[in-house]
Amino acid sequence: MWLDRLAGQSSPSSSQPGSRPYSPAPRRTPSGLGPYITSQQRPGLTPRSSSLSLASTESSASSFLASSRRANGSALKESRTIYTGPEPVEILEKLLGDDGQNASTTKSAINPTSSISAEDLQLDFDFGGLSIRELALSEDSAIEGDGAYRPQAAEEYERDKAKFEDLHRSIRACDEVLSSVETNLTSFRNDLATVSADIESLQARSTALNVRLENRKAVEKGLGPVVEEISVSPTIVSKIADGHIDETWVKVVAEIDKRATAQKNASNASNAQGSKCLQDLGPLLEKLVLKAVERIRDFLVAQIKALRSPHINAQIIQQQNFLKFRDLYSFLHKHHSTLADEICQAYMNTMRWYYANQFTRYESALKKIKLHLLDKTDVLGNEDTSRKGTVLSSSKIAGPPHDAFNLGRRIDLLRTHSQSALSSYLAEEDQSTHYLEVPFRNFNLALIDNASAEYTFLASFFSPALNYSTISRHFTYIFEPTFQLGQVMTKELIVDTYDALGILLGIRLNQHFQFELQRRKIPAADGYLNGTAMLLWPRLQFIMNAHCDSLRTLTTALPTRPPTSKSEQSKLSAAPHVCTQRFGQLLHGVLALSTEAGDDEPVVTSLRRLRSEMEAFLTKYSAVFGNDRRKRERFLYNNYSLILTIISDTHGKLAVEEQEHFEGLKTAFQEAA
Repeated sequence: MWLDRLAGQSSPSSSQPGSRPYSPAPRRTPSGLGPYITSQQRPGLTPRSSSLSLASTESSASSFLASSRRANGSALKESRTIYTGPEPVEILEKLLGDDGQNASTTKSAINPTSSISAEDLQLDFDFGGLSIRELALSEDSAIEGDGAYRPQAAEEYERDKAKFEDLHRSIRACDEVLSSVETNLTSFRNDLATVSADIESLQARSTALNVRLENRKAVEKGLGPVVEEISVSPTIVSKIADGHIDETWVKVVAEIDKRATAQKNASNASNAQGSKCLQDLGPLLEKLVLKAVERIRDFLVAQIKALRSPHINAQIIQQQNFLKFRDLYSFLHKHHSTLADEICQAYMNTMRWYYANQFTRYESALKKIKLHLLDKTDVLGNEDTSRKGTVLSSSKIAGPPHDAFNLGRRIDLLRTHSQSALSSYLAEEDQSTHYLEVPFRNFNLALIDNASAEYTFLASFFSPALNYSTISRHFTYIFEPTFQLGQVMTKELIVDTYDALGILLGIRLNQHFQFELQRRKIPAADGYLNGTAMLLWPRLQFIMNAHCDSLRTLTTALPTRPPTSKSEQSKLSAAPHVCTQRFGQLLHGVLALSTEAGDDEPVVTSLRRLRSEMEAFLTKYSAVFGNDRRKRERFLYNNYSLILTIISDTHGKLAVEEQEHFEGLKTAFQEAA
């Protein structure tokens, strides 16, 4: 822009002659759109001036804008065409108003190709309070025009020169700034190229790492289980060697067992991979296994020694110290079966001694219980009605009088829900007198409970290392002396007794124990209970035969002829015989204890034989009434009616059969009554 002004100063004559007087109207633009500026247009800038910094000084900016203006008389080439617009005079009249009459009628030099719009006519021009004529005649207005040239003085030239130099320096500074910006942009572009290359390199490395990661995962998936099976951490080694034996130690032993098994299987495989590492690991695993075996041996031996301590409860040690570590014996049996068998034998010997010792003391305490002794005088055919307790030996103390044929409350032993045996202390302190079923029940109940607990322990601790047949043999070995002690005690209780109800109670208790063992699924003690039953049944048969023999003897002793004297006949009575009372009570007791008995039990046959002997006795005894049939039948009716009354509250198949039988006999002799 300032170059254009310099160009104007260098050739003043070119614009002077042909320039028009200064006009305040808007100047025509060289664009040919019209003589007036209808919208504000920014003068054209050169490329250099368009990049000026906003930080330029106000003086340089004002000189820069002033230099961009052109004079009205610029040397623009004007083209003339025929004007077809409104009359100029009318336009001037609108513009000048009252002063329009004195105005010049000369047409304005406008571009004939342009037309004046309604917006151009509404423009408000500032003439400074002068008419057009006065404005045209004014010399100041022409002088003050931006496009008019006038000679410059030296001072003005120097002043303008300083402005231009400032402007030049500003442009130079802008050039330097732009050069610096260009340098920075170039460096930034280079840096972007470097970063782009680095990003591409990182992408390539990331892709390579992803491929390596996938490959490593695939290898780890294949080798992981193998390495996990054979690797042993230092923590495991330290725990095996020095750790306290607890549940964590058991888990560590299981890990060692797992790795030792995997190493053994891999070593035995013909195409085993990594045989070198397996060979290196083999000795370490073997040493760890031997160390674990050694510590397990010491631990189990210490627990077995604890079982021999006085006043110790074996079941507490079994539950807390053996069963919690039952996996240790399986490990021991797997890696050192000989040592495991020795440990098992030591345990069996200890428990054999333990149970034999404990039950010997318990049997001694039960022997101190006072018992009713029923001997051969306590049979149906014995006419001695006093029947007092006698002494079996010097160690037995005679009990109070008792009824050998009445069951009474003795059946409560079968109906009780208490499953606890009498303690040794209470047995020694008990001063009451009992029947033989009391010590029999307490001893066998304690024995069955301990046998159940021991068999359950053996099956839990020694399996699966040992099969169940071996465990059953070990159980028999442990309880053999205890079972013998129980059978000896049973023999002592029944050897001389004639207590048929006590023997039958023992049989029912023994059957109850058998059912209980079946419910607990413990078959190992069946031999002992079967042996006990083989002791009880023959003795019951012997006692029932003794009753039959006594009735037979009593029947034989009866007179064959009725009494002849009137005094003897007057003594005869149709009331029931004393043997009938005894038989009815004995029959009631047997039926009450045989509610669920089958027809194949020996007691059924013995009871029928006893009933036949009783009927034979009553029939022969009724003959004492001689030819008095009515008294004879009344006597039989009274006896059978008494028997039926006594057994009327019993239940079961056998009881119904006996009730029907005696009901028939009663009905047969009812007419005489």
